[in-house]
Amino acid sequence: RVAEQRADALAVEVHALRSMATKCSASRSTGGESPMSNSESHPMRAWLDDPGASYSAQVAEAATAAASVVSEERVKSATELARAATEEADAARVEVDRLVEARNGGHQAAARDDIDVLVCPPATLLAPFAAEFAEKGVLWGGQDCHGSASGAHTGDISAEMLADAGAGFVIVGHSERRADHGEGDNVVKAKAEAALRAGLTPIVCVGETKDQREAGDAERVVGGQLAGSMPAPETVGDREIVIAYEPVWAIGTGLTPTLDDIASMHSFIRGAVGPTRRILYGGSVKPTNAKDILRVDHVGGALVGGASLKADDFIEIIAAA
Repeated sequence: RVAEQRADALAVEVHALRSMATKCSASRSTGGESPMSNSESHPMRAWLDDPGASYSAQVAEAATAAASVVSEERVKSATELARAATEEADAARVEVDRLVEARNGGHQAAARDDIDVLVCPPATLLAPFAAEFAEKGVLWGGQDCHGSASGAHTGDISAEMLADAGAGFVIVGHSERRADHGEGDNVVKAKAEAALRAGLTPIVCVGETKDQREAGDAERVVGGQLAGSMPAPETVGDREIVIAYEPVWAIGTGLTPTLDDIASMHSFIRGAVGPTRRILYGGSVKPTNAKDILRVDHVGGALVGGASLKADDFIEIIAAA
């Protein structure tokens, strides 16, 4: 599909180049002004400055050469892009197929009805997966959303778009968004409010860095993030908001806080958000430690990163719940 769209765009460009050559030829033959004669920086300006040149023939030659180069590069690029996208989607679908199979009886422990299993794939895969695997024991969500419903926000995805694509949840304030994109608590709060507005359940992420923990500031940092990132109570009403505690220093590093550290922070968060909010733990959760972590007081689930990329590992974590 991508290749076809690129080819269609290419055809429009080639037609424009040929049309330009025709207009220039007609203009020169009638003594009129060329469409490019007022453009000193135009890449074809050199052809105008050679009085001995056959203008129409050389412009046509240039247009043909440009079209040939553009055509070859665009088609090659589109083909490679389409192939890469197909391979990525196919590989992801294999893992999702295995997960869905496990949830529908293929793995007894992972098929329990009292466990919610949520997958937040890349935005490009959300709609097809949510449609293909609807009502298959897996919930779907987005990895991020913008705080506005519409506007000039090129490249962003609104919460409403995610809902239209089949999402029921969205992660906001992930540590990588906070660090890589400079998203502060006010931005995270706006995104959480946008999620509620669109009928999605926001998963609000909080967590401290290694330096902050070693300085004894972990609870102060997390408490500040909760206060600044959570929507106002009157905005929330009785709708669900999930909290995910992800110690930044444990994400993707293989390092994991002690069970006592996890228990202490989750107890602190419980006191801040009340008795009913679900609190997830995220930070190097894997099959070998999931059972112990999920049995810590006030840990209501796991936000799984790298281990969720392999269906077998993710299924074992689900079974440990």
